[in-house]
Amino acid sequence: QVQLVESGGGLVQPGGSLKLSCVTSGFVFRDYGMSWYRQRPGKEREYVATIRVSGNSQYDANVVKGRFTISRDNAQSTLYLTMNTLKPMDTAVYFCHRPGTEPAWGQGTKVTVSL
Repeated sequence: QVQLVESGGGLVQPGGSLKLSCVTSGFVFRDYGMSWYRQRPGKEREYVATIRVSGNSQYDANVVKGRFTISRDNAQSTLYLTMNTLKPMDTAVYFCHRPGTEPAWGQGTKVTVSL
């Protein structure tokens, strides 16, 4: 079965950094583009970033604002989201996503940016 398991969330102060991980199994990871989404409290789920099979990446600039980096380790079948200069508005549950005709979602990892 396809599994996407996020980790790395937690409580961080404004200006701090976190690196989220999504460990995958049940499919050939290197053959799929992968994405991150997030859902802020009281808001709809929103797109954050995608990394393609080529390694090329794209971002929603309104969300990321130059502070996040998506990356992947095909040898470990793991997707990452490195988040720097975190702001309270980044507080959300972050979801790993495999797009396509058979999409898959992780359960999410919660990030709280607060003093």
